[in-house]
Amino acid sequence: MEYKKNSQVEIEITDTGVSGEGIGKIDGFTLFVKDAVQGDKVLALLTKVKKNYAYARCEKVLVPSPFRIEPRCPIYKPCGGCQLQAVAYDKQLQIKQQKVFGNLQRIGGFAAEEIENVMEPIIGMEDPYHYRNKAQYPIGVDKDGNPVAGFYAGRTHSIIPGTDCCIGAETDGVILREILAFMKQYQISAYQEESGKGLVRHVLIRTGFTTGEIMVCLVINGKKLPHEQELIAALTELKLCENMKTSDGIQKSADGTEEQHEDKSEKQIVSISLSVNQENTNVIMGKEIRLLYGKPYITDYIGDVAFQISPLSFFQVNPVQTKKLYGTALAYADLQGKETVWDLYCGIGTISLFLAQKAKAVYGVEIVPQAIEDARKNAALNHMENAAFFVGKAEKVLPDWYAKHSQEESEMAHPDVIVVDPPRKGCDEKCLDTMLKMQPDRIVYVSCDSATLARDLRILVDGGYTLQKVRPIDMFPMSVHVESVCLLSKVQN
Repeated sequence: MEYKKNSQVEIEITDTGVSGEGIGKIDGFTLFVKDAVQGDKVLALLTKVKKNYAYARCEKVLVPSPFRIEPRCPIYKPCGGCQLQAVAYDKQLQIKQQKVFGNLQRIGGFAAEEIENVMEPIIGMEDPYHYRNKAQYPIGVDKDGNPVAGFYAGRTHSIIPGTDCCIGAETDGVILREILAFMKQYQISAYQEESGKGLVRHVLIRTGFTTGEIMVCLVINGKKLPHEQELIAALTELKLCENMKTSDGIQKSADGTEEQHEDKSEKQIVSISLSVNQENTNVIMGKEIRLLYGKPYITDYIGDVAFQISPLSFFQVNPVQTKKLYGTALAYADLQGKETVWDLYCGIGTISLFLAQKAKAVYGVEIVPQAIEDARKNAALNHMENAAFFVGKAEKVLPDWYAKHSQEESEMAHPDVIVVDPPRKGCDEKCLDTMLKMQPDRIVYVSCDSATLARDLRILVDGGYTLQKVRPIDMFPMSVHVESVCLLSKVQN
């Protein structure tokens, strides 16, 4: 049969693709079907046809999958941010576990039996909704000229209006609606990308799930926001309350005092600021932050470690799962209090400070100067004097240190443990090469992309390490993304 664009076919969906699409085959011809769920039988409309495969969209579900559920979000399809929201959560976890397994096998070249021996079950969430502590909402106008907040439709800059996100903090919607009412009342314009005119571009909201502190930052195409005092009054008078997100039901104040709470937790806006961005750019945040009210940061905790988070800070967006992620990394590092540890791609020191609780000394490396400044502040905040931080690329700082100290019996040149948490592109080749030269007893690899993880693990295993453990962790329920923590041990000659 010859397949053509805009033709329709009936197909059974047998797998899930990397972007959450359903995958099915007809006589060896593969279809990638948007909005189809594994186990569905669907009527698919072909949108792009290649020689051996085609892209399609689901026109009608003929027989629903046993894994198909009704998405909670009314704008789930056009938004596209939650690719798996129509899939039962247990099945989402299974898909992610299989994704990591498949990449280790296909890209890393590890045998199925070998992976089965080292792979531990994925860590999911009890409640996989409203988990994000940070969201950036674009601001625009509807057809009647009213200001709207929402989400960009997939691969576009068209705003899908919506103030209540199923994975965002529950208080976000209340705050957004207050800002939109303020803009309408005082006729404050929304930014228009096409013309470069208009004032309010985005609203950033960060929520401390453990402390209850909230930060609101308006990104504006100008130096000043009219009626700033009226906005401050409107936001600070809001009554904000949401379900607890801490795993133990304990809320901490910024100074670390603990209080037991029932089902609901009071939240308070403690920081309101403006981010000035007058550039014609896709970058959301501007370089200049002007504080309007309160503190320039919020405080939050991961476990017992406190962090001060500014509008520009990088901080994991799912604090409940971050505690599990870092707890797994700490367990794999197996620190007894005498070890020297390098933490590469350390960000604001989140993993470093977790490790510093149990290590003799931790050295963190990060290319972003502001992040290192935050890391040093967070070390001081937690009274941790055994953590030091360096600005630079991991692939430059680490080889330079090794070249300088390799002839000495320096702990920095021959650490006990190296922890890496690289961006999606994985570790640089020079960085991997230096890690192998330094020969730590253990390497703990935290990954946000199992494809580049598999590639790097193969290099490390070929370089004299044994893969001991792999554990996927679901940091982003409803999406296709999955994090993993891996333990490698040096082969003893």
